[in-house]
Amino acid sequence: MGQRNGLRENNIDREGSHQPRVVVITGASAGVGRATVREFAKEGAWIGLLARSRDGLEAARKEVEAAGGRALVLPTDVAYPDQVEEAAATVERRFGPIDVWVNNAMVSVLSPALQMTAEEYQRVTDVTYLGYVYGTLAALKRMVPRDAGVIVQVGSALAYRSIPLQSAYCAAKHAVQGFVESLRSELLHDGSQVHITTVQLPAVNTPQFGWIKSRMPCHPQPVPPIYQPEVIARAILWASRHRRREICVGLPTVKAIVGDKFIPGLLDHYLAWKGYKSQQTTEPVARDRPNNLFDPLPGDYGAHGRFDEGAYDFSLQFWLNQRRVWLGAAALAAGAYLARCLSAGRKDGCSKREAPSSIAGEGLRARARADRRAGMYG
Repeated sequence: MGQRNGLRENNIDREGSHQPRVVVITGASAGVGRATVREFAKEGAWIGLLARSRDGLEAARKEVEAAGGRALVLPTDVAYPDQVEEAAATVERRFGPIDVWVNNAMVSVLSPALQMTAEEYQRVTDVTYLGYVYGTLAALKRMVPRDAGVIVQVGSALAYRSIPLQSAYCAAKHAVQGFVESLRSELLHDGSQVHITTVQLPAVNTPQFGWIKSRMPCHPQPVPPIYQPEVIARAILWASRHRRREICVGLPTVKAIVGDKFIPGLLDHYLAWKGYKSQQTTEPVARDRPNNLFDPLPGDYGAHGRFDEGAYDFSLQFWLNQRRVWLGAAALAAGAYLARCLSAGRKDGCSKREAPSSIAGEGLRARARADRRAGMYG
């Protein structure tokens, strides 16, 4: 498993043989991360699996190997930069240069801000914001000298439009957005070919709602409409192969982003009215239930949460987004054709209106000539 040639284009080495991509995924043990692991495994990728839960990582490794790829289990708390750096070094030592780095690890707390503690804010920030920073810097340390590589940040509609009860998580996602936009400009300034992109998510059916720390009386839930994690995983895989600045998945994501741009005040009041109920089921839940804020829970939780019923496994919006260039070209062609038809129709109409007038004028002139002849010989 020695180092592979670092000078590659589309994963084809100098001898012309296809090489599997080397991918690092944080938060790989469950939820969106786990679904993303499966998606990359389908193409035979060699994957560095980063998360705190060894149980989930071992299960993910078996899935990768069953699909024909290779995997490294690297128990890592992304809140600690030395652990992230060590994981990155291990991946490159075992698999070779990292092609794709996916930042996905997160924790959250469902609670009114006034009941949050400083330690909870610190922990959410350390994982959900600084974990992305540390992962990005570890990737750039290796990608920039090679002038190649892709970093995919798993974002959220909440990076634009915050909701009540998740102030720490929303703040972290806003911070990631600011960090990425600043960094992207720096890479462009330097003329770097390293690409950084963000996939903005809607509500997703993942296990996090079963282990998130909560102070609310009822069981947490994603705000409907809900999408399956495989929808997101396909978008992340696609983003890793296309140089898009940002990709939104799901119409609710687009609505949230656009809505916050034009009617933020109205959304404040709407979320104050609806935001509490929409994030909870009607099932009571104990406040002291086990959570994964500071320590992982034992067991393998897989990719899906408990909200399979009614969750969408396809996003028409994303399907159209993938094909926006062709759809735009088709729309322009259709518009040009329609304009041409309308123009031709107006010309035909004018010709038809002019024809009777011409006939009438000719008749009057003929009558005048006849009258003159009658006067001459009469």
